[in-house]
Amino acid sequence: MSKFEQEAKPIDIKYYLIKYSRYWPLYATFIFIALVIVFLFHRYAVEEYEVRGSVLIKQKNSPETRILDRSNIFSGTSNLENDILLFTSKNLAEETLKKLHFEVSYYASTNIKEVELYDKSPIRVEVDRNFPYLESGTIHFTMVSDGEFTLTREDKGIFDFMNAKANGPFDEEILNKTYHFGEWIESSRSRFKINKVKNIQSGDKLYFIIHNPADILDKYSKSVVVRPVNNLGTVLQISMVSPVVEKGRDYVNALMDSFIEYDLKEKNRMSENTLRFIDEQMFILSDSLKVVEQQMLNFKVENKLLDVNSEFGGVLGNIQSMEDLIQQIEFQLSYYKSLQTYLEKKSKDYSDIIAPSIVGIEDGFLNNMIGNLVEASLERRKLLAVVNENHPNVAELDEQISKLRENIFENIDNLVANTERRKAEAQKKMKELNQDFARLPKTESDYTNIFRQYRLRDNLYNYLLEKRAEAGIAKASNVPDNSVLDYARRGALIFPKKTQNYGLAVGLGFFIPLAFLLAYHYFNNRIMDQIQLRNSIRIPLLGTIGHSTKETNMLVAEHPKSMVSESFRSLRSALFYIASEKKCKKILVTSSVSGEGKTFVSLNLSAAMALSGKKTCLIGLDLRKPKIADYVGLGNNKGLSSYLVDRASKEEIVLKTKYDNLYLVPSGPIPPNPAELLLKDKMKEFLDYLEQEFEVVIMDTPPIGLVSETMDLLRFSDVNLYIVRQDYTHKKYLLMINDLYANDQVRDFYAVFNGIRAGGDVYDFGGYNYGYGYNYSYMRKNKYTGNYYEMDEEKAKPKQWLKGFVDRFRV
Repeated sequence: MSKFEQEAKPIDIKYYLIKYSRYWPLYATFIFIALVIVFLFHRYAVEEYEVRGSVLIKQKNSPETRILDRSNIFSGTSNLENDILLFTSKNLAEETLKKLHFEVSYYASTNIKEVELYDKSPIRVEVDRNFPYLESGTIHFTMVSDGEFTLTREDKGIFDFMNAKANGPFDEEILNKTYHFGEWIESSRSRFKINKVKNIQSGDKLYFIIHNPADILDKYSKSVVVRPVNNLGTVLQISMVSPVVEKGRDYVNALMDSFIEYDLKEKNRMSENTLRFIDEQMFILSDSLKVVEQQMLNFKVENKLLDVNSEFGGVLGNIQSMEDLIQQIEFQLSYYKSLQTYLEKKSKDYSDIIAPSIVGIEDGFLNNMIGNLVEASLERRKLLAVVNENHPNVAELDEQISKLRENIFENIDNLVANTERRKAEAQKKMKELNQDFARLPKTESDYTNIFRQYRLRDNLYNYLLEKRAEAGIAKASNVPDNSVLDYARRGALIFPKKTQNYGLAVGLGFFIPLAFLLAYHYFNNRIMDQIQLRNSIRIPLLGTIGHSTKETNMLVAEHPKSMVSESFRSLRSALFYIASEKKCKKILVTSSVSGEGKTFVSLNLSAAMALSGKKTCLIGLDLRKPKIADYVGLGNNKGLSSYLVDRASKEEIVLKTKYDNLYLVPSGPIPPNPAELLLKDKMKEFLDYLEQEFEVVIMDTPPIGLVSETMDLLRFSDVNLYIVRQDYTHKKYLLMINDLYANDQVRDFYAVFNGIRAGGDVYDFGGYNYGYGYNYSYMRKNKYTGNYYEMDEEKAKPKQWLKGFVDRFRV
């Protein structure tokens, strides 16, 4: 049997399942509490929704640009990082908020949670944007009568500090007064008016907050999250979290529209600069053209000239053609030099530069370089709207602009040299024509000079008109490079996540008590069930004794039909098979420490033996704390200690009890040296005497772990019972008996598990008492079943429901 007990056993999963499944009411209670907490949290929590929109960022640069900028040949042409930073910039947020009515927030007057009305508000507060609002505050609106209302401050509740009501008051000067719809409400700190947009009944209440522009700008610039949809595309997803789906949707859509407008505005800057330059030139030229026209008209009237061309021939035509060529060359040369001056003065921003193609200079290479420079400069301006000049992307653009600037400088130097050479050649030819013209008559010469000035200004004016029309057409035909792919329409609930929270409540409601139980069982060193006992002790387990609720210790004698009495009969049956060859069985009962039930087991085991017809003698060998005589109802004046000190005879200390076949040897008066008395030869003589007179001798001894005399008494016994009490005996108490048993210092030792209760930590499904008789007894719901006897009196005395519930969770 000992070898069977010492075999290594696998982990019994069924044991742990049954052990912890008994606590299902505890799990159900915690789960219910967790679900109620989550329900209340959802009830009072302000819901938050995520709204999303997307923008397509198109490629802006031509293939020639990528060839000029070798560092960008193998990389994407769209700088998504700059666009992402632009979306989150305060400049773009400011432009967006100008389109929306976000400076005022409206809330329903409720004690449950904060409910923002937004576009469902029956009133609309029109704020004077020019008034410097320095603080935000809460104003409570109460409808008094048709067309009249009051503004007050509501006292804060304990939960109001968790929502927008914690702000305020906004302005004490405007509170506690009656106003009419449409009138301006003014004070030293505010100026606004309230308009009615929906029907509102008398007595209805709400409250609104007028926000500080700086605060709302900072809030919404940080509330937007921009990220690419995927790594390979150029689509940006714009999202934000808002307690009101409609409010978040309107802001995201307005933000995307502002981004598109910003892109178009930057593209129109070049056309606007060109138109402004042409208008300035035409304004200057128109005055001189009018003067020359008047001079030519006066000359014709004074000289009575009608057909000038027939009179002066073709000399004038050649001079005019050459003057047009010189004028064109000078215009180009002036543009090149002004471009040189512009590039010398500017160092970073070249967004105001005028491209050569706009002023009629057809130079493809210069046009491409100027276009690349302008585009890089615009990209730098966009980036500086959200970052400082020390940003790595800004430094990269500065390097690209510097290279383009050097290339343009070198190209312009060559163009200026070539243009000056062409101008010198044209002036030389013009000088020859002037010499020919000098030979003409004076009248013709004077008219030609006037006509030449007129034609020069008229051609230049017509040229500027043509370029102005082209620039206007170019501006009108500009379209944004980017486009809105999807406008925000619906919102996704992200807080609170109800399904996840309820699942978490169920999980925590189950695992929190389970974790507590696991921790308690891990740190609990007491023996709680038979499985733990078998794993902690090396001696065989002979039987189990249930917990008694009776007020008497003589349970078997006074309540022979009780369930606990049946367990003593099972133990008696097992003992009959042990040392069966002995005429008189001497049974020693001991334990680790006091309080484990040695005396209780000794008394009732003796009574069970006596009821079976065996002449039984119970000896109280605990000379230090004699109690056994009191339990039987006999005196302790004379006993074993009296016999050992020669103050009584053997016959005098063996007392007959009121129970049949049951005799008792009391401990007697407490001696000063109990250990030495039990070592005397008279002790052996007394036991020999009892062996001749009785069939069963049961010895109630002191705890083996506390006193030494028990080890000396083992030499007199045939069977030794080691009592272990449930929820009392510590596992460390069993180390001593395990060491003694492993070293063969004790023999014929068997464990008895005492005081077993079902419920709590008890593994009572399939638990059984076994010995040589293999007597099974199962416990269910703190009752024994499967025995021959049943206690009818248990039904007559039902347990209190509270005590039964507590006993179920007893640990």
